[in-house]
Amino acid sequence: MSFSLLIADTYYPAFIETFHGQHPELDRAGYEETLEALLATRFGTSDFYSKNLRLLGHEVHDVVANERVLQEKWIAENCGVLTATPFAIRSAVRKIPRVRRLVRSDRTFAMLALRIRAERPDVLYLQNLALCEPHFIASVRPFVKLIVGQIACLAPPEPFLRGCDLILSSFPGYVERFRSMGIDSEYLKIAFEPSVLERLPRRESPYEVSFVGGFERVHAAGTALLEKVAREIDFDVWGHNGESIAAGSALRRHFHGEAWGTDMYGILFNSKITLNRHGVVSPENEAFANNMRLYEATGAGAMLLTDEKDNLGELFEVGTEVVAYRDARDLIEKIRYYLGHDEERVAIARAGQERTLRDHTYSQRMKELEQIIAAHL
Repeated sequence: MSFSLLIADTYYPAFIETFHGQHPELDRAGYEETLEALLATRFGTSDFYSKNLRLLGHEVHDVVANERVLQEKWIAENCGVLTATPFAIRSAVRKIPRVRRLVRSDRTFAMLALRIRAERPDVLYLQNLALCEPHFIASVRPFVKLIVGQIACLAPPEPFLRGCDLILSSFPGYVERFRSMGIDSEYLKIAFEPSVLERLPRRESPYEVSFVGGFERVHAAGTALLEKVAREIDFDVWGHNGESIAAGSALRRHFHGEAWGTDMYGILFNSKITLNRHGVVSPENEAFANNMRLYEATGAGAMLLTDEKDNLGELFEVGTEVVAYRDARDLIEKIRYYLGHDEERVAIARAGQERTLRDHTYSQRMKELEQIIAAHL
């Protein structure tokens, strides 16, 4: 059974601004060339879903909904003009900070609605539930057969959730919560795309220890832990929202700013050890290991030191494929140990990468997704 999908995502506004600043030549480029250049940065899940779903025989299109320049190019080439939005969503968006930050105006929804009406996909796949604004969903529902949402972050208000026919999550706690609300939900783990390894240059001297992540409110406990470690061990740090790091924090000693997409993979690829910690998304999910860094770090070949979680052993063999820590003191001791025992560190990094390339690729996940969608479609 083959079907058509329109996969809509949002990118961090800071990344979009940086991307256009680095590629002024794209001002004169068409839609397809601009989209190809954007996806080539390997930001987020990039085209990892669409590429692997096409290999399974499905028609798939990617949309970065809040990338205004890109969407206006599509409209100019396919519609000529953007008609007025038939739904008033501006006030609703303003009430929800996370939605307001990523989707700044009703024009984002208007452009996405125009695209959906033109293409009429079997499946509208929303990788950010901020796009499940109720007025918007009501306006496009007649033009699609199935609306699927995906979430692994803070959940939006209930009306946003109920706009989906199906919600997928890599958090088992969310799956249980949504089902208890009467919303169809399925478990789908995060993954790694092996093709990113083809583009990563090797540095002459690797980073001893690295951390790449965010410094937002949900990461407050993890940031405090990393600060304790940084007082005793020097390690290289990259991340967004870095301005929130306290001026006197030890993390600032080796803070290098933001690292997105291919740059981020390059850091992991060139790290002996990379650190991971989970944000606090919701109480029912706090015990679960579930973020992209688990798969990105192991897939890139770094030895992953991550916080202990109840289900970590279901994803990797702890102590053999990844190493877990309990608290800051335990993390400090393990960093020192593995920096002093190269053979053990290299063996764990190699085993972790082999596990990810065997069990946690987007090729495998899209086969699982294909079955889930077929069952609900």
